[in-house]
Amino acid sequence: MEREKVVIALGGNAIQAGDGTAESQQKAIAETAVQLAEIIKLGYQVVITHGNGPQVGNILLQQIKADSKQTPAMPLDTCGAMSQGMIGYWLEKEMDARLRAEGIDKEVAAIVTRVEVDPKDPAFENPTKPIGPFYSEEEAKKIMEETGAVFREDAGRGWRRVVPSPKPVKIMEYKIIETLIENGYIVIAAGGGGVPVYREEGKIVGVEGVIDKDFASQKLAELIDADILLILTEVETAYINFKKPGQEALREITAKKAREYVEQGQFAQGSMLPKVEAAIAFAESKPGRKGIITSLDKGLDALLGKTGTVITAE
Repeated sequence: MEREKVVIALGGNAIQAGDGTAESQQKAIAETAVQLAEIIKLGYQVVITHGNGPQVGNILLQQIKADSKQTPAMPLDTCGAMSQGMIGYWLEKEMDARLRAEGIDKEVAAIVTRVEVDPKDPAFENPTKPIGPFYSEEEAKKIMEETGAVFREDAGRGWRRVVPSPKPVKIMEYKIIETLIENGYIVIAAGGGGVPVYREEGKIVGVEGVIDKDFASQKLAELIDADILLILTEVETAYINFKKPGQEALREITAKKAREYVEQGQFAQGSMLPKVEAAIAFAESKPGRKGIITSLDKGLDALLGKTGTVITAE
């Protein structure tokens, strides 16, 4: 008998390691596969999502450096799809090896995933997501004049390109993902938040933007009627007063209480905040659903109720 359906959102630490070579990243993924196999072994139906920040940044940098008439640079949406294929392949390879070692007879499938966004999303008027390499102010302004791209100064480290980060409206491949799950497959999907697209006069148009991985995972979990959204990061629980006097680990809280902490500014922008917001939204989307935030090595324990921050509607 199969347990609940779980969408597992892997943080960057599950993939990126060492010097960033293909070898070191696959080694990190092999270690991640050990943890995921323990969850699968207990019968959970699993969909795996993942980040792609460093990887898509490297692909973008490679495109910029190689840009010429002979090898024109590819746009950001295409680079995102490249990173999905690359990381999806690595996860497939390492998961397959681990499952065979554990005697688990399940197949793994990676899906290059498109995520529909609203072209009127206010994020398009206010690009905030930094991508790619750092430039001097002079270099950045020259590129802005030539291409129309938006650059901003980044915490004294130089100037970086910023792109919109719209909210996901729909995961376009969700029915395919749902069918694979129902037939016993382990699915890797929505890598890096998916490739952002919108519909225009019957066509699908790619967007120069980045969707937050946690929000895309939450939307996918809703659409495939998952029971649990398990967000794996670098800490065992979310905290209030993090690294301050009165620091407190959050274990089991309601979505209402979690919202109060969000309004107090307890969670850092760009790190814990989107994870908590995604867990809240998923818990509130249907009775009985819950969002869990914990570390990679505590994923199974959190599913079994032993640790992690668990957010429920009531």
